[in-house]
Amino acid sequence: MKKTAIIIGATGLTGNSILQKLIKDERYESIKLFSRSKIEGLPKKVHQFIGDVLKLEEFKDDFTADEVYCCIGTTAKKTPDKTLYKKIDYGIPVAAAKLAKENNISTFLVISAMGADKNSSVFYNKTKGEMEQSVLQQDIKNTFILRPSLIDGERKEQRFLEKIGLVVFKIIQPLFIGKLKKYKIINAESIAKAMIILANNKSNTEVIITSNDIKQISKNN
Repeated sequence: MKKTAIIIGATGLTGNSILQKLIKDERYESIKLFSRSKIEGLPKKVHQFIGDVLKLEEFKDDFTADEVYCCIGTTAKKTPDKTLYKKIDYGIPVAAAKLAKENNISTFLVISAMGADKNSSVFYNKTKGEMEQSVLQQDIKNTFILRPSLIDGERKEQRFLEKIGLVVFKIIQPLFIGKLKKYKIINAESIAKAMIILANNKSNTEVIITSNDIKQISKNN
């Protein structure tokens, strides 16, 4: 039986990569996007629900699928207001997980970040850690939390400081061996591949998946 997938954050780097892959994937007959802006030129199998994703509960009746791919996230530069930042990076994924639970969606995948820790003194890491905890509390049967390192790929928006960071990381990457492997740059394509593989292979027992493991999973066809 063919499936339906929900993507939150399809306008972003990783979310769009997942979208393009699922469009070509014959296992999926329907893809639902929940976002603030419409993406033009998509095929009929993609259904777009446009509105305020900060009020995701208003989409409850349409929030039905086999899987949810949550790729939402912002940056401190883009969203300097910490209250709004938390509403996006914590509020949206948790609201999505709650809706998934209420609507009996058994597979939920969300992108977190390396260093996520609910007890951290760093606001960004603490927010991601709290998000992870709240998502896990929904007790969705197949829950996968991915913690990628610095994400590489062709972005529509220009992030100058991030580009500098990527250049520096690429230079020093050969030094990342052993336990440091998880700090290596990861491409958005690899994250997208890993998420789709995880969604279609429920036998994977890991719940929180680090960056180097994401890379390894993405190599499996």
